[in-house]
Amino acid sequence: MVSIFWIVIIVLFLILAWIVFSYNKLVTLKNRVKEALADIDVQLKRRHDLIPNLIETVKGYAIHEREVFEKVTEARTKAMEARESQDLKKMAEAENYLAQTLKTLFAVAENYPDLKASQNFLELQRELTDTEDKIMAARRFYNANVRDLNIAIESFPTNIIASIFGFKKMDFFEISLPEEKETPKVKF
Repeated sequence: MVSIFWIVIIVLFLILAWIVFSYNKLVTLKNRVKEALADIDVQLKRRHDLIPNLIETVKGYAIHEREVFEKVTEARTKAMEARESQDLKKMAEAENYLAQTLKTLFAVAENYPDLKASQNFLELQRELTDTEDKIMAARRFYNANVRDLNIAIESFPTNIIASIFGFKKMDFFEISLPEEKETPKVKF
C-alpha cells in the first residue's frame, strides 16, 4: 500500500515537472520572439533616421526630382506609423514599400556623377546598406524564433500546455510585394 502511494506521488511529481518545463520553454521562446522583434524595430528606426539625411544630400544635386523625394518621404512616414502600430503585417508592407522607393532614389542618384562622388552621399549610402543588411539579419533571427515557438505550440504534448496557458502562434516577417519575390533578371 505504501509503495503505491509513492508511485502515485512520483508520477504526479513527474507530470508537474513536465508541465513546468513545457511552460518555461514556451515562455522562453515567446520572449525570444519579442526580443527579435525589438531588434528589427531598432534597425528600422536607424533606417528611418538615415533617410532624411540621404534625401537632403540628393536634393542638393537633383532639384527637379521632387516626385521621388515626396514618395520616399511618404513611404518613410507610413513605415514609421506602421512601426508604432506594432502590426507586423502593416510593418512588413510599409517597410517593403520603403525599400522600393529607396531603390528609386538610388536610381536617380546614378544620373548625377557629382553626387555619386560626394563623400557625404557615399557614407550615407554605405550606412544605409549596412542597416539593410542588419534588418535582413534581424528578420531572419525573428523568423527563426517564430518558427521555434510555432513548432513548440503545435507539437504534442507541448501543445496541451500551450492551449491551457493561451500561447498563440505568431506571424513570420515576410515579403509582401510580388516583385521582391521574383528572381532578378540580368541583361548584358
